[in-house]
Amino acid sequence: MPDDHKLIKTGNAMMSSPEAERFRTLYELGCAFSAKTELAELVPYVIEKCREALNAEAASVLMLDRDRNELYFPYVSDSNQGVADVLRSLRLPADKGIAGAALNHNQTIVVNDAQNDARLYRAIDRQTGAVTRSLVATPLQGRNGVIGVLEILNRRGNGTFDNSDIAFLEAVSESIAIAIENASLYAQLRDSEAILRTQVGALRRDLAKNDLFTEIIGSSAPMFEVFQLMEAAATSSIAVMIQGDTGTGKELVARGIHRASARCEAPFVAVNCAAMPETLLESELFGHRKGAFTGAIRDNPGVFRAASGGVVFLDEVAEMPVRMQAKLLRVLEQEEVIPVGETFPVRVDVRIVSATNRDLKTEIAAGAFREDLYYRLAAFPIRLPPLRARREDIESLASRFLTVSAERHHKRLAGFDPAVLAIFSNYDWPGNVRQLRNEIDRAVAMAREGDTIGVPQLSQDLRAAASHSAPIKADAATASAPVTAASAADGVEGHESHTRSLRQARAEFEAAFINEALARHHGNVSRAAQALGISRPALQEKIKTYHLR
Repeated sequence: MPDDHKLIKTGNAMMSSPEAERFRTLYELGCAFSAKTELAELVPYVIEKCREALNAEAASVLMLDRDRNELYFPYVSDSNQGVADVLRSLRLPADKGIAGAALNHNQTIVVNDAQNDARLYRAIDRQTGAVTRSLVATPLQGRNGVIGVLEILNRRGNGTFDNSDIAFLEAVSESIAIAIENASLYAQLRDSEAILRTQVGALRRDLAKNDLFTEIIGSSAPMFEVFQLMEAAATSSIAVMIQGDTGTGKELVARGIHRASARCEAPFVAVNCAAMPETLLESELFGHRKGAFTGAIRDNPGVFRAASGGVVFLDEVAEMPVRMQAKLLRVLEQEEVIPVGETFPVRVDVRIVSATNRDLKTEIAAGAFREDLYYRLAAFPIRLPPLRARREDIESLASRFLTVSAERHHKRLAGFDPAVLAIFSNYDWPGNVRQLRNEIDRAVAMAREGDTIGVPQLSQDLRAAASHSAPIKADAATASAPVTAASAADGVEGHESHTRSLRQARAEFEAAFINEALARHHGNVSRAAQALGISRPALQEKIKTYHLR
């Protein structure tokens, strides 16, 4: 008698050796379901055992993507590794093929002459180069409906599948479905924890930054244009690129757009693309699975998933390596990410806001930035003006920075000396708003309780700039304003020089200087303010203080 027809005695019953092997396989699978907790390890082991038990060439689990109504192949066991690799990248409509029929009718289907079955989805064979001769497809029944299909292909030796094969697969499929659903629920909890951890980290970083604005400050014409663009950008989910010199407040603008948008209740997660190497940047953006690389001790969802429904802010995006640019472009086009160490994509819903201080057209010409990515990111460009292009905002910014810095240092200060505001207004600020803020922080740290911030508290750079410009202004004032000349002479040589304070002398000089500017511009406050390098409201305040009208 042939080996596969030998009888084995089990209690009072007699069973053939193939049947005994299947019971042994079911026992081993039961042990595996208890011992193996990682789905990526369990399911491949199970379908490999099923393929062996049915003496088949291939076995696979097809999962249902309900959003797309498609079936895909996350788990494949095939005697031809090349075919397996191709299958993992393929998808088919969930209502097509024999697998689709098993899914939609929720019943096992056996086909022993697949090439003559009208339901066969031939595109799969064309793309893999394989030939489907026979197959059995069993639906995976979950708690709330069918979640996929277990499929076995091509019995070796041109054999056929029978009822015993159906009984075996149906017994296994129930355990597979339960394992997949349990693992999915566990993964959702684990991902929720990881996403929450990422969001909390982002919030802590935001608090650590201690932004000195509660709102963007500026009333100049260049900033008015920026506010208009921000308002328009906030009404849609279009990709925004913010361009401007270092220190102009690009992240502040990005956050302002987010706060005014329909996504304001969802997270805003910022990533500095220049702060980490390519491998870490990919993991930071797209996430990774535990064990994907050395040091990956737990799953990381990545900022794209952590910011679900909200905004991912890519700061210094021009610093992103070209290879990472290609991966980012795919995410933007497909709206899905593939975590490092994972095979299957995950859908994401985020808005992209990016920022750079570089001229990306130049970077594109040099081959350092992808043109197709640029047009994806810069659908709605916003260019921020440097501080020197909006000098009329300087006094308002300085006042705000002084208030916040004094509170942080627990000091009560009397404001700025007029000479300091004049220096601020005439300085070019290569570091822009950030430099102004740092300058005032430094001055506040040096000042004593009750002080007025004066020239001695300024940095060497500003004092040097003031020393170069001051003589020119003094000469001009002396030549055209007799009051100023007289005041200056009084201050140096007059017999009353010892009775007046430096503050009084400066105030007299400023009053005379402003009066001369008003006279030169025939009393036009706006033109005089522009000539003096201060805002119109600031000039009006000084006119009132010095009783010039």
